[in-house]
Amino acid sequence: MLAVWKRELQSYYYTPVGYVFMTVFLVLSGIMFFMSILQPRSGDLLIFIGQMGYLWMLLSPVLTMKLLAEEKQKHTDQLLLTSPVSVPGIVLGKYLAAVTVMLLTVLITFAYVGVMGLYGTVYPGEVMVGYLGFVLEGCAFIAVDMFLSSCTGSPVSAAIAAFGVNFALWILDLLVDSVGIGFVETVLRFISLYRRNEPFLMGQLSFASVIYDVSFALVFVLLTCHRLDARRYQGA
Repeated sequence: MLAVWKRELQSYYYTPVGYVFMTVFLVLSGIMFFMSILQPRSGDLLIFIGQMGYLWMLLSPVLTMKLLAEEKQKHTDQLLLTSPVSVPGIVLGKYLAAVTVMLLTVLITFAYVGVMGLYGTVYPGEVMVGYLGFVLEGCAFIAVDMFLSSCTGSPVSAAIAAFGVNFALWILDLLVDSVGIGFVETVLRFISLYRRNEPFLMGQLSFASVIYDVSFALVFVLLTCHRLDARRYQGA
């Protein structure tokens, strides 16, 4: 697993993918910080963190599109699947490489917190809880999009499929309060990644939301393992 993680992490920075992701994320988050904090002279960092959460919908496909789809496109997937590394080791190595790039980018955004600390009051407990929800939400999106990468044959189609599913998750979240059918609203509210993040954005450490996000990511990691295992068995 460590060998796969190291290989994938290096590939992010031997190609423009890692730099594109980090640059676009930081530029967009910087604009959000200016518009939500600096311009109105607001001190509510949790609102800003909540706004950054929508960047996962747009940029998570950039991190995941090449993870497995590129292996299939270049016909290197069978070499990988017949290597001594187990299928779970392959999947976890690739997943953790994408998460590592995400965490490095998130770490840089703490500069915004530093700026806020120079000119206002920062409550470390609230900020850390908000960032915890933000990171867990990102991990969940990466897991979904990696699974979609395993189901497609090229990085472009993987990115399109991932963005479509991420957009659908956002639309479902918007429909929660407008469906008008109690059971459907309950189901949508339960599965919504955005709704699960709300307690964190109020500075509340929700163990239910932590367990849900971790379980959500784990389910899609397991589905990816099943997908690769089936491909290895079929020899396709």
